Amino acid sequence: MTALEESELCLPHLNSSCRKPAQPHAAVMLIYVLLSSISFVTIALNLLVIIAISHFRQLHTPTNLFLLSLAVSDLLVGLLLMPVEIIYIEVCWFLGDILCTLYYFADYVITSASVANMVFISLDRYLAICDPLGYATKVNKGRAQVCVCLCWVCSVLYRLLLLNDHLENPGKSNTCSGECVVIISNVAGVIDMIFTFIVPITVIIVLYFRVFVAALSQARTLRSQTAAAESKLGPVSLRRNEMKAARTLGVVVVVFLFCFCPYYFPALEGEDTSVNASSAPFDIWLAHFNSCLNPVIYAFFYPWFRKSIMLILTLQILRPGSRDIKILY
Repeated sequence: MTALEESELCLPHLNSSCRKPAQPHAAVMLIYVLLSSISFVTIALNLLVIIAISHFRQLHTPTNLFLLSLAVSDLLVGLLLMPVEIIYIEVCWFLGDILCTLYYFADYVITSASVANMVFISLDRYLAICDPLGYATKVNKGRAQVCVCLCWVCSVLYRLLLLNDHLENPGKSNTCSGECVVIISNVAGVIDMIFTFIVPITVIIVLYFRVFVAALSQARTLRSQTAAAESKLGPVSLRRNEMKAARTLGVVVVVFLFCFCPYYFPALEGEDTSVNASSAPFDIWLAHFNSCLNPVIYAFFYPWFRKSIMLILTLQILRPGSRDIKILY
């Protein structure tokens, strides 16, 4: 073996070594800058969401608890998953098979928790729009906290079951030394697609369709009301706020679908799903990019989030009594 060939290997002293990723330096630097920027923005924006909802008492609502849980999962994507994929763009995997498997386990748990949060958010909006009178009795902070805990616990248990083979035999999918690959069989991939994509997305679409129908019905009712019914202005305003929140969270769900659909294409085509940390393909980065888009949507649609950002960045949250500042009008 020549010296040049050895320099191209991850572990030159091993015959089973993988070859180092070979990409033009200029392209690699551009990718580094772009992906590092996405990771930084993801961390910063989701941290602002977490601080805002946690700090201001007026934002301690069941809906915002689900948004808080979603922001935590998005923060973990930017803090744990994206940096690993950035580091290993042009270098080999040297952290060992156990950490490789744990990395994928964390990736799948975070993804499952995000999907579960989306379902709960859709259910919350459905109850708020379609059953406004019974919403306060059916949905409260205690029940929302239980749902959030179940979301994360069930995600961990489900992934332990699905990735049991890989957890017992770390590195079983690696074809050479110096790579980090997990291959999900077509059968397991189809099961995963059904439980973490098709079923949740079907539930979400059905719920939002019913919300849409209810919103149209309420819009007709609002138009038919006379200006003389001033005593009903409060409830009318409340329903408008609820429908606006439903539209905003509907955008979150649509963006989620757009970002995650390509990831499940291999299972739809009847192929094994191969995920490689050393060369994360476009579909994985698109799925992770969703974590950056969610808080951007909040900033664009939610006045309370924009106001919270100003209070946080100007350090007004450090003042006594800042937790009781009126954020919502």
